[in-house]
Amino acid sequence: MRYFTLRAWLACVFLLIPTSTSFALASNQYSSSILSLKRVLGKVSNGVVNVVLRRGSPDEDSATSSRFLSTKESIVQISGGSVAGKRPLKVLFLSADTGGGHRASAEALGKQFAIQFPGSTYELADLWTDHGVLPYRTLVATYKRMSARPWEWRIFYHLSNTKLNEVGANLHSKLTCMGRIFDRIESYGPDVVVSVHPTMNHTPLLATQKLGKKLGKHIPFFTVVTDLGSGHCMWFEKKVNKLYVASDRLYKLARRRGGTPAENIVMAGLPIRHGFSVEAEKLGDRTTEKGKEYQKRVKEELQISTEKPMVLVMGGGEGVGSLSAIVDQLYTKLTTLGVDATICVVCGRNEKLKAELESRDWNAVSERLRTEKKRRGILRFFKRRGKRTHAKEHEESYIRAEEAAEANGVKGKGQVDVVGLGFITNMPEYMVAADILVTKAGPGTIAEAASVGLPVMLTSFLPGQEAGNVDVVLESGYGDYCEEPTDIAKTVGVWLHDSELVASMSLAAQKAGHPYAADEIVTDIGNQAVAWMYLNEA
Repeated sequence: MRYFTLRAWLACVFLLIPTSTSFALASNQYSSSILSLKRVLGKVSNGVVNVVLRRGSPDEDSATSSRFLSTKESIVQISGGSVAGKRPLKVLFLSADTGGGHRASAEALGKQFAIQFPGSTYELADLWTDHGVLPYRTLVATYKRMSARPWEWRIFYHLSNTKLNEVGANLHSKLTCMGRIFDRIESYGPDVVVSVHPTMNHTPLLATQKLGKKLGKHIPFFTVVTDLGSGHCMWFEKKVNKLYVASDRLYKLARRRGGTPAENIVMAGLPIRHGFSVEAEKLGDRTTEKGKEYQKRVKEELQISTEKPMVLVMGGGEGVGSLSAIVDQLYTKLTTLGVDATICVVCGRNEKLKAELESRDWNAVSERLRTEKKRRGILRFFKRRGKRTHAKEHEESYIRAEEAAEANGVKGKGQVDVVGLGFITNMPEYMVAADILVTKAGPGTIAEAASVGLPVMLTSFLPGQEAGNVDVVLESGYGDYCEEPTDIAKTVGVWLHDSELVASMSLAAQKAGHPYAADEIVTDIGNQAVAWMYLNEA
């Protein structure tokens, strides 16, 4: 202490005062800060300043629906003089291609910035691949290799999801990568930094703070968690301006593992593509006559039969997994149960699978599966069955649907069409046209389905971050989980025999969905960033 001069002490005091005060002003956490922020903005211009910034429930124990953002409750209006509330922003997103969800969320948020804050620009930066040292710069390649071997990824994920690893990785990345990350952020000169990746929070936040000190201003840093039901511990950096999460599970996890203050956590849903909010607005409640009429129009536009339900089957952007086996079982079971349906299969970039589906002899497939079933006989008794889980509130409906399916299945062969789709860009329309979605438990796909009230059958998940997604769907009551293609097909078949069950799952999905999450998150972040810009200028 004796080495501190009076000048140094005064410098510390003057640094601390604006930091604590302005943080409260720009993060909009206390009602008293609103008046202070008005005064600060009033000094910048003689125009009229109107700031309305409100938060959700202060309850720290759980995150209820009231905690979700609403664009109507997060508005900054500044008019008069030379001051404009919707200033263009330079946004730097931090992400990596470890799965498609991170980039997809960043793109969804970036497009909303362009819509809500005209003239805004954004850039996606993969700090580790471009500016990291080993092992960080091999993160993307390591993920792709391990995700193809789920058992390997499971071990890696759980060993790394510890406090010891978090502290060690943060310290190591700070010592080895801080300089290059600082230079990368400085080269772009952002007004706001948004992380959408769990590994890009601690050291990038420190670099952003260091840049702010160098420039004599505050650069806000936000984290948008792009997982749904489970989250790695490195998501939850407690010193960010705000942390946006998509579920009550993640809210509790952030409080317990990250120690993030409750006032800095915002429930906002998972940011998804803008097209889903547009389609959700047009569709409304798909169980109503209006919703059914709109769904019919979309089916006509996509040249899908309007006379029978449509099952949409997805296996990820590359069309991987046991997609072919699932489709074979779906066709066989639906025809056996006498269910008329259209099965649309999103093959992604798997052109080989698409071509096979178009030329496949489906009668031969059905006959082969029936023969194999008889041939296995007693061996099926010893075979370990895949996991099969149903939402508790649908158990009675499921039993009723299963009985109806077995009773009606002998009445005749179902007419089933199989349509192979490549890599499509109009996914919102296909999900509106679908009556049931069959997919792996990716967070983005689940959130997109819920946004348009689409029931889901989950077929697999990547151990670790995707495990909790299954629980979210089951607890919310808008889908089930089955691993075996035979169980998947049987469950979908009985669903299609019970319209009441499908309708109840659709309503549950609609209740759980947040089609405007990207819109609301950007409104909140943008308002704070603009407030900080005025505060820095003042």
